[in-house]
Amino acid sequence: MQRKPTSFDIAQLAGVSQPTVSRALRGELGVNPATRLRIESIAKQLNYRVDKAASNLRTRHSQTLALLFFEDPTADDSLINPFFHSMLGSIIRACAEHDHDLLISFQQLSSDWHNDYEDSRKADGIILLGYGDYELYRSRLQALEDAGTHFVRWGSVQSEASGLTVGCDNHGGGKEATRHLLELGRRNIAFLGSASSHYPEFHDRYRGHVAALKKGGVIPRPGLQFDAITTEESGAAAANALLASGEKFDAILAASDLIAIGAMRTLQAAGKSIPDDVAVVGFDDIPAASSAAPPLTTVMQDPRLAGRKLVETLIGRIREQPVGSALLPTKLIVRRSCGSAG
Repeated sequence: MQRKPTSFDIAQLAGVSQPTVSRALRGELGVNPATRLRIESIAKQLNYRVDKAASNLRTRHSQTLALLFFEDPTADDSLINPFFHSMLGSIIRACAEHDHDLLISFQQLSSDWHNDYEDSRKADGIILLGYGDYELYRSRLQALEDAGTHFVRWGSVQSEASGLTVGCDNHGGGKEATRHLLELGRRNIAFLGSASSHYPEFHDRYRGHVAALKKGGVIPRPGLQFDAITTEESGAAAANALLASGEKFDAILAASDLIAIGAMRTLQAAGKSIPDDVAVVGFDDIPAASSAAPPLTTVMQDPRLAGRKLVETLIGRIREQPVGSALLPTKLIVRRSCGSAG
């Protein structure tokens, strides 16, 4: 072929319409996988390259997504929850697979994110990671919804949330962790983590914990729940409060790994043996969980699946495809902190 190949040439050779070729080469999700492979193979043989500038001009898309982190208190200077660190690589890979660039920033005090990104053509949509107190955050999400902004957030799928949400099965994860502790003979299980609508993911985990206790024939004791946010310092403070309460306990389910790690250090400093005296289970499976002393049993949220689902859901919304919120599975990772060899 002497002249520059076009999408119409590919369509003729592939036996499909030109719009199908365009959708396939843009990575849209509604194209049959076999058809997509045939189109991509022909495009490669013809040395065809998508004119991204022209395509973006036609679709009014920047082919860019914005990833906004909530600033969390951390032991280092990153101010990023370690679980979200693990998710970042997956989000970047998923964007590349869908031929999108990625802008990364912290969520600012301004609630006009649609003006900062989508309305200014910097990005076609926004991924939100983290939120702090959800009751305070809700109005900012509603502002995005009211403005028609394309966005997806990581959080509690069960909460009355604005917009699309991708999250793990927090209730099921809390239930599985508590059931495992009960099977190990632990009957006095404390829960460290906030259990209110202000922190809906933790609340879902607590509700799963309570459900497992009831099913196991154990009456839940409100005196064994202590508020904590996702930091080691907060976990240590909650463990100190538990020790000072005089409540009988032989196990702890922490709402996050950081809370669990802080609690374990406090318990050990108080002369408690883990897991002989107290079994401990966390939630997230951040890298520090496997290197804790002893290694921490935890409920794993899959960061690779989470990152990919966030990107695919947002791109689907941008392309006006039928997408909805997604509840992802969890998995219990058994290590020595609970007293079980797995």
